[in-house]
Amino acid sequence: MNEEHMDHLEDRTELNELMAVRREKLRDLIDLGIDPFGEKFECTHSAKQILENFADLEGQETAIAGRIMSLRTHGKATFADLMDSSGRIQLYFRIDVLGEEQYGLLEKVDLGDILGIRGKIFRTRRGEISVEVHNMKFLSKSLRPLPSQWYGLKDVDLRYRQRYVDLIVNPEVRRVFETRSRIIQCIREFLVERGFIEVETPTLHPIAGGASARPFITHHNVLDMDLYLRIAPELYLKRLLVGGFDKVFEIGKNFRNEGISTKHNPEFTSCEVYQAYGDAQDMMKLTEEIFAYIAQKVVGSYKIVFQGQEIDLTPPWPRLPMLEAIKQYCGVDLTGMNDGQARQAAKEKGLTLEANASYANVVEEFFDAFVEPKLIQPVFITDHPVEVSPLAKRKKDNPKLTDRFEPFIVTWEMANGFTELNDPIDQEYRFRQQMAQREAGDEEAHMMDEDFIRALEYGMPPAGGLGLGIDRMVMLFTDSPSIRDVLLFPHMRPRS
Repeated sequence: MNEEHMDHLEDRTELNELMAVRREKLRDLIDLGIDPFGEKFECTHSAKQILENFADLEGQETAIAGRIMSLRTHGKATFADLMDSSGRIQLYFRIDVLGEEQYGLLEKVDLGDILGIRGKIFRTRRGEISVEVHNMKFLSKSLRPLPSQWYGLKDVDLRYRQRYVDLIVNPEVRRVFETRSRIIQCIREFLVERGFIEVETPTLHPIAGGASARPFITHHNVLDMDLYLRIAPELYLKRLLVGGFDKVFEIGKNFRNEGISTKHNPEFTSCEVYQAYGDAQDMMKLTEEIFAYIAQKVVGSYKIVFQGQEIDLTPPWPRLPMLEAIKQYCGVDLTGMNDGQARQAAKEKGLTLEANASYANVVEEFFDAFVEPKLIQPVFITDHPVEVSPLAKRKKDNPKLTDRFEPFIVTWEMANGFTELNDPIDQEYRFRQQMAQREAGDEEAHMMDEDFIRALEYGMPPAGGLGLGIDRMVMLFTDSPSIRDVLLFPHMRPRS
């Protein structure tokens, strides 16, 4: 048995001993006729309200509830810190106020226990705003010690797996998720103010569509049919444009059966936006304005700091065509090349490609290898090849490219948008090309969606569309380097 295993066994032994002591206290409370897992408790104030409004509340009675985070006994008086969702406040227990019986119950209190407290708001001789306890009630006995008591919550992997503990012992983590909530609120505010209607579309799809990705597959027993967890809501939202909605958006979960990394999680949150009679230019303007709006509301400035670097989100952001970006950052001009010439250019630059890689595949590889890592300040990368943009409208002046854009900030793709393809004949042709790629082994290629073609045949107005990655947006605004830091319960590989 190695040293690491020995340390783990020692930790477990200590933990088991501490848990045994807590269960003994639990039994003692029950023997005294006290319910360790109490009932409803009406609070009159939060810790934050007491601290911020002390001048008006001094001397008043209060009822407050929360978790005990520290205990300090000094003879016939005990100080404790109580933490609720708003913050911490000091409690002051005195034997001459509580009486011996109630004061004696402090021996049954452990760190982590949730108590209901009634008492008087005052300031101690040392000047600390506190609550003098007149009565306490057990609301939930903590049967496990908080991590800091026995080994500390230092294991980052464990913090993600046991987020409930992480939130208790690391209050700054809660601020991240409060900011996440505010960002989603801001997106809704921004879009609703501009006349967009929030809608809900199915999560279970008969056909996986709206993006290039490997789907999760499930089965409906009664209908006896396979269904796919949605990889994107795009095709349903565009059906609504056909039906007469001019401005729609949806915030929700998407699911893609692909790798996990610091930037990817199998389920993620997106906001998709569609505007009839618009185009990619409108969507780029909308994108930079959404980021600027959030920056002002959440940070108070268009300039934010991410991992020590200042990022300026002030609109407008530069527009840079993909082929020009490749030429600018690695000196190779792929314009006008055929498949073979493009593969040869990639080989000369040391890129590894499949033998039959298309021109579009080569362009993507060049961009990923040489351009993406250098895009720190906000920029829109435009004019993507048509083969990798099956739902985007072709450019009038170059039908091999599409009117599509991706905004990049701190090297991350933050969104995807384009002028929507509303030509049912071209859309069917693109789907058939995707089906051929699928039959050749590309599991991420788009499936044929005949009902969507049927919808387009009724006529869809020219439109612009946008898909925003909310998780990455939250990472940016909370200075979080990993997507796991902004997901309450990220997916993790099972521990043995």
